[in-house]
Amino acid sequence: MAKFLPRLIAASPRTLQRDCVRLRLDDEQEIDVLRVRDPRARRIKLSVDERGARLTLPTRASLVAGERFLHEHRQWLATQLARYAEDALLPALERDVPGQQLPLRGELLPLHWHAGRYTRIEQDAEGIHFHLPARAGTPLMVRALRDFYETQARADVGRWLPRYLPSLPRAPSRVRVKVMSSQWGSLAPDGTMALDLALVLGRPEAFEYVLVHELCHLIQANHSPAFWHEVETRFPLWRVEREYFQRQGRSLKAQLRRLLQPA
Repeated sequence: MAKFLPRLIAASPRTLQRDCVRLRLDDEQEIDVLRVRDPRARRIKLSVDERGARLTLPTRASLVAGERFLHEHRQWLATQLARYAEDALLPALERDVPGQQLPLRGELLPLHWHAGRYTRIEQDAEGIHFHLPARAGTPLMVRALRDFYETQARADVGRWLPRYLPSLPRAPSRVRVKVMSSQWGSLAPDGTMALDLALVLGRPEAFEYVLVHELCHLIQANHSPAFWHEVETRFPLWRVEREYFQRQGRSLKAQLRRLLQPA
């Protein structure tokens, strides 16, 4: 028995170890799952993103347990992969194509193209107006759109933040808006807050919830009951917005990726 244990339980690596596992789904489709042994992991976890499926194992988890976990979640995995395939079909931003729309604050707004002397994006009651010089290329168009979304996100944060500051021990040292692969927000030990740019595409209440969530980490640097009490005191409907992200979060991030990497 002692000789058999090394095959079931891996040694304790200090760094990530990666390999691939071949898995046959219920529809006979075969996929490669990235298997990662992570010393920071506390439980077996299966996740899916635009890069594919990933199985994360804690240091002491057996390979047999990991494979069993994979097989037990085949149907869930197939559903998630199908949804990501649908997200990949979201329309990209193409210059001068009529009838396009841009997502902003939970709505799809009509997009109007205009020739201009310099690049700028404006919003009015008719929708969003994209002004571009005739020779402007794709990188300039993408940069302008990213700057527009960041400006809109910062405007929202600037409107909400003063409401919560009086009840906090201190203000964030800095607020950054950037593209985040999986998280919606984070708070560094030095007080720097990061917020995902895709938040401005979704409904404002969900964006405000993420802001409140990260602000409460200035009081409780964890997710203890005390932390959630601080969140609920400031944002009683936080559960509703968390469910919104569970339903729509993947699609919001996929939309942003497509818009910032147009065909």
